[in-house]
Amino acid sequence: MYKSFEIFPIGMIRKDKNSVFVEIYDCYRDGLLKLEDFSHILIFFWFNKRDKPEDRRVLRVHPRGNPDNPLSGVFATRSARRPNPIAISTCKILSVEGNLVYIEDIDAFDSTPVVDIKPYLKHLDPDDQIKVPTWIKKQR
Repeated sequence: MYKSFEIFPIGMIRKDKNSVFVEIYDCYRDGLLKLEDFSHILIFFWFNKRDKPEDRRVLRVHPRGNPDNPLSGVFATRSARRPNPIAISTCKILSVEGNLVYIEDIDAFDSTPVVDIKPYLKHLDPDDQIKVPTWIKKQR
């Protein structure tokens, strides 16, 4: 039997016509101390619009919903359809103002729950030896 656990949102993605930011709930605001010293962050968020029992059972998809892409296991994709609908995006910080972290952009909807933020660290998140399938390179 698998052990379950709870994840609590620490804030929400907010988008308006002029900006994109993460609104951190006041009880987690102290966790933002020194975040402005970094250029980029990893934002972990919950695909709440795809959090359905039937989507959690899907284990193979065509990436980006494109049938021309090879059928792949969800762990080899960034599909929202997966056992735990957790997403991650690397985002450039524009500014940190109070409990708001302004970012360049994110592939999430307005009001998407944020479950964690971590700084991007080049020595822990290297990009110089990344390997991806050739079909992904063609789509760039």
